[in-house]
Amino acid sequence: MSPEDNILHTISSLKEELNQFRSLDNAKIQEALAIEYTYESNRIEGNTLTLQETQLVIEKGLTISGKPLREHLEAINHKEAIDYIKELADSKSRLAEYDLKQIHAIVLKSIDKQNAGCYRNVPVMISGSTYVPPQPYLLSKLMEDYFIFYNENVDVIHPVVLAAEMHERLVTIHPFIDGNGRTSRLIMNLILLQHGYPIANIKGDAESRKRYYSSLEKAQMQNDKSDFIQLIAEVARESLEKYLSILR
Repeated sequence: MSPEDNILHTISSLKEELNQFRSLDNAKIQEALAIEYTYESNRIEGNTLTLQETQLVIEKGLTISGKPLREHLEAINHKEAIDYIKELADSKSRLAEYDLKQIHAIVLKSIDKQNAGCYRNVPVMISGSTYVPPQPYLLSKLMEDYFIFYNENVDVIHPVVLAAEMHERLVTIHPFIDGNGRTSRLIMNLILLQHGYPIANIKGDAESRKRYYSSLEKAQMQNDKSDFIQLIAEVARESLEKYLSILR
């Protein structure tokens, strides 16, 4: 059994155990995990709010002195985007382009009204990466292929692998001017939620971020997704273990 098969087998076993605890699930646990995910996902992108500050901004509507307005909006918007993907997951409908654009529109709400929910029409570069995203005139076809891949594989490959694929493919296409990372991680978690998994929370500390970006770059530059899929599988397993330990 390959390392990937091994971890997917473990994940499936944990998921079966989680299904037996569903009656213990409650909104308080969900809310705490959503705030933690918001904190980590924003931290990956350089947001300096602490976990406690993120919670105060989201739950109490407080303004943290010395922190930019944008960082407050990133926290509020991200939590709203989580609520939106939970609604989508509950609706049991397949992922569509409209949903993707809506998620992105929420992520950039009041931050960049002009580009929120819209594909870019200019070339972009990714800071700190040797990978150069495709030119804007290629986006229409690439995004069409993105959803074709999803529809062909949604009932075929393991949900965790599908979530990793849709995350990597979106961030590689880089269809938006800003907010691609957050949106890609939200799409990943929408797919996990649709299949009954808890949110997989990639940490934003320096070491985790470095591994995340280097595995992404390996996928982009060498067309080798093994490290990235392994990373997402590990994060999904850790999230399952954490969730189960709370419910137990």
